[in-house]
Amino acid sequence: MTQEKPAPDGRAPGGRPRDAALDRAILDAALELLDEVGYTRLTVEAVSRRAGTTKPAIYRRWGNLPNLALDALTTRLGRLKAPSTDCTICDLTDAIKLYVAAFHRMPPEALASLLADCGDDPQRRETFMTALFDPPRTAVGQVLDGALARGDLRDDVDRDLLLDLLASLVHYRALFGHAVTSDDEVEQAVHTLLRGVATDYPKLVEISRKKDGDPKIHHRHA
Repeated sequence: MTQEKPAPDGRAPGGRPRDAALDRAILDAALELLDEVGYTRLTVEAVSRRAGTTKPAIYRRWGNLPNLALDALTTRLGRLKAPSTDCTICDLTDAIKLYVAAFHRMPPEALASLLADCGDDPQRRETFMTALFDPPRTAVGQVLDGALARGDLRDDVDRDLLLDLLASLVHYRALFGHAVTSDDEVEQAVHTLLRGVATDYPKLVEISRKKDGDPKIHHRHA
């Protein structure tokens, strides 16, 4: 049987309005099952039973299981707002912690398994990256842009390379799940990179101390 493709405008095939409550119930059911059994054991049948609907209703909306899982995980990620206090150390540290926290909300192994399922579908892989990896990456990038605009970073810094270096720690551990990135590790990563790319690293440390109101804070990194 040929499955109907989901309509791009949010309407069911044939022009019928989508039931927002049912959409939410299906996404909630998918997230619950992802937490309980993981992505590799997730099935459309189990989601339909949990949501109190039918498999055809799910296929009409998402077309296949990877699309459903991707949409469900995107709703959990939520909206991420970059911190902006004009303190490069503070904002960069907080932005990366935001990054880490976003992926901590994801079920174990779900990201790596879902990415593997996207391997033979370039469009789905692009959607995966845009929906799950771009928002936290954008938040960190906005902090770097602010630091560059203030002159806190050297003019010859490769902004995108620096962003990749900061993001790689989070991406690698999120995808392979071999370790949890702690707050202390985030701070160490930020200070290590800023020592090499800041125009005046001691000044940035002093600003961060004043922002936090504690002259001893970050002392071990200075």
